[in-house]
Amino acid sequence: MPTHELAPDIPTDVLAAEQAHLAESRAALKAMRAHAQSLSADAAGDWVSQQILQSLLDQRVAALADHPDTPLFFGRLDRAPDARDESGEEQAELPATIYVGRRHVHDGHSKPLVIDWRAPVSRAFYQASPADPMGIVRRRRFGYHGGELTAFEDEPLGEGVEIGPSKILTEEIERPRTGPMRDIVATIQPDQDEIVRSTLAQTVCVQGAPGTGKTAVGLHRAAYLLFTHRERLARSGVMIVGPNRAFLSYISSVLPALGEVKVDQTTVAGLLGEHAAPEDPLVSAVKGDARMAAVLERALWLHIVKPTEGVVFTKGAYRYRVADYEVREIVASLRGTTRYNPGRAALAQRLAHMVLVRMEQRGESPDDRVQDAVARSKPVKQLVDAVWPKLTPEQVLHRLLSDPAFLAQAAKTDLTAEEQELLIWRKPYRSWKSAKWSAADAALLDELRDLMERTPSLGHLVVDEAQDLSEMQLRALGRRCRNGSATVLGDLAQGTTPWSTSSWKSVLEHLGQPEGEVTELTLGFRVPREVLDYAARLLPSIAPDLAAPRSLRPGAGSLTIRQGLAIAQAAEEALAKEGSIGVIVPDALVADVSKALADLPHAVLDPDAAEEHRLLIVPATLAKGLEYDHVIVVEPADIVAAEPRGLARLYVVLTRAVTSLTVLHDKPLPEQLAA
Repeated sequence: MPTHELAPDIPTDVLAAEQAHLAESRAALKAMRAHAQSLSADAAGDWVSQQILQSLLDQRVAALADHPDTPLFFGRLDRAPDARDESGEEQAELPATIYVGRRHVHDGHSKPLVIDWRAPVSRAFYQASPADPMGIVRRRRFGYHGGELTAFEDEPLGEGVEIGPSKILTEEIERPRTGPMRDIVATIQPDQDEIVRSTLAQTVCVQGAPGTGKTAVGLHRAAYLLFTHRERLARSGVMIVGPNRAFLSYISSVLPALGEVKVDQTTVAGLLGEHAAPEDPLVSAVKGDARMAAVLERALWLHIVKPTEGVVFTKGAYRYRVADYEVREIVASLRGTTRYNPGRAALAQRLAHMVLVRMEQRGESPDDRVQDAVARSKPVKQLVDAVWPKLTPEQVLHRLLSDPAFLAQAAKTDLTAEEQELLIWRKPYRSWKSAKWSAADAALLDELRDLMERTPSLGHLVVDEAQDLSEMQLRALGRRCRNGSATVLGDLAQGTTPWSTSSWKSVLEHLGQPEGEVTELTLGFRVPREVLDYAARLLPSIAPDLAAPRSLRPGAGSLTIRQGLAIAQAAEEALAKEGSIGVIVPDALVADVSKALADLPHAVLDPDAAEEHRLLIVPATLAKGLEYDHVIVVEPADIVAAEPRGLARLYVVLTRAVTSLTVLHDKPLPEQLAA
């Protein structure tokens, strides 16, 4: 039997005491922020040190900002007197009562008032159970309205009795929302918590069905790692890579709400280059294939010419000669054993060193300055330019895509004649400077850039919607975490690009993280069961190997399918309910639907920013990763017909609803849904 105690059935003095602790905690956080603001960087010494310290102080002040509508703590743990940590050591230094919240808060005497949810002791809030109480005798969950504490439930863990569903937890998960995505620290489930607390060295790949919270888990793992490895990740950095800017805007407030303000968030295009020249998907698919890596490497090194002459350096009356065969030996020893640009610089230094050897043979005593001068001299520079020319990635790719003979030489047997024909520009650009590059070209340019100069690595990378990335895009991202780890998020059933993967093992290999651990989240918390079951009818056609997702929320009456109903009427019915509304339509119908809703205040979702209107028209191609309380899907047949993987796009669209889904159609529904 459930044993929850809910206000107002509890003594009001207990609730008042908890409210007083919240007020004390807020006052302490305000004092902590005021203290941080009072600190000065002037004592740091030189100007550069002052700027660095001031930046750190500014980040600290920002991290301590209070959010009045967000509770400082959401749970409380009452520890057993003999509680021990995971290693078996007693935890005598910890208070008997611990409040778990979004950040650490202490009073003026360093007494902890709120413990950060990421601290080891807070793990029990998410993992403790009657079967394994983890030293906790009681877990208390708090209910809030805005930032005001209004209720609580108690779960006795030390008595071995069964604990029923938490009403507060359920209400928080199902609470209607507007605006950006919220953090889920109050509702993290045990299986999610295991992923969040994975070690930094471990790359984790999360296959997550719609509504399972995979994106939130990835963001919270980033916050956890920043808390646990603060100094290391402050140096190496953490980056979030999302599918588009609307998605980034949607998730933008999650990490700051957790006190993490120094995390870069970008898209693949933002990271590799904003190139958007139109291109046939078949061409993009070839460019995205990992075989292109070998083609690009050959194309770059083919620019090195076999030396036919030596070099002569003149100093005063003496001439110092390096023979042609010696130059060939140097080039051969460097070619392919170093990146292109360092190899070019090394060639100049090796030639200069040979000249210095000749000088020493004449009895001179040249030093490093003389060697540098020889390396920069005209004869050496001319030879280096002739043999190992200075290049840009754009020059190499321009030649590759405009010269069929050169492409054939670089491709060897990696690309078929038909694939090579696809890659060659029908009308080549006059030069690399005037070339218009596609999104697929951006990954090729990045590959070439890394062959020339090593790409810096981050400490941790979070990649969302990874199933839609090409192999070459994955290689580009992998270079950003070659010395770190990654959190890879996605759903194979939601792959909508022509190159979408069907294997997470393949994704991890191309990312350069083959030892990554693949885990699956199949239990949904947001999408109602009735809606999820309806969308799952598409799975046998788009991802037959995936298990059908399950939802904790029955959602009876959450699905409505209407033929011939006016869009405006459906929107008016949704507006009568609480929560956000997304009208998801085929991209080609956006203007028509906006005209049909002209009498209702609304906005059209922009690909570069998330709008905050309650009623939002969402192009189907931008719906991925977003969610709305009420979703109206217009003409599923047109969504399917608009692209090769249209059924997968429809699956994405149908699973954006967290309260109700209304499907409007005049045309027949796809046969998978008509059953």
